[in-house]
Amino acid sequence: MDQTHALAALGALAQETRLELFRLLVTCGPEGLPAGVIAERLGVLPSSLSFHLQQLVHAGLIAQRRLSRQLIYSAEYGTMNALLAYLTENCCGRDAVCAPVCDPAAGCADPSAKTTAA
Repeated sequence: MDQTHALAALGALAQETRLELFRLLVTCGPEGLPAGVIAERLGVLPSSLSFHLQQLVHAGLIAQRRLSRQLIYSAEYGTMNALLAYLTENCCGRDAVCAPVCDPAAGCADPSAKTTAA
């Protein structure tokens, strides 16, 4: 990821509804959610939600696909991981890999796999 893409992603997330929306989609895994369900869970009007969804799609943070008559949105984990890597690339010194990586196939999207800190 380069600086231009990082700024676009951070700018898209720098708004309360979009940040909540992105965090919701990250927890849903690659299967994502229909737009109507997202609007209901976030308590956002569909017309307003459409604007926020497009901002996140444009930044590459979420993907949109059509399933019959529904639009399904899901988090782009590759972009999220690239942004985290970009933000933390020098935290432990050059050539050190310490950025967290989310892999929903490995259980990140499974709520039962999460542990809570004591």
